[in-house]
Amino acid sequence: MVGVIQKFVIASMFMWAAPVAILYGFNHNLFPGSTQLSPYSLTLLSGFLAVVSVNVIIAFYIYMAMKEPSHKHEPDPKFLAEAKASIRHSESTEPEDSSNTRTKQE
Repeated sequence: MVGVIQKFVIASMFMWAAPVAILYGFNHNLFPGSTQLSPYSLTLLSGFLAVVSVNVIIAFYIYMAMKEPSHKHEPDPKFLAEAKASIRHSESTEPEDSSNTRTKQE
């Protein structure tokens, strides 16, 4: 569980830091060629790259989550037993044909 939380925290930090760094770099002319762009183009390019960077980080986070072994995460047996009992209880209390018993209330 600690590994999952650690990956989430690291991905969250990168999702915050990468777009801020890109916007800062473009607004302070740290990237080569950014001084030759008009303010409108500079805003569009920096915003687009910031959004793309967040999407790349999200895709990488999903890839890391999919790569985790599935046998590593076993559900709690007590939770499973309670969930199955709840499902059985709700199935036994439902009426046979609930569509006929409904009436329109105005």
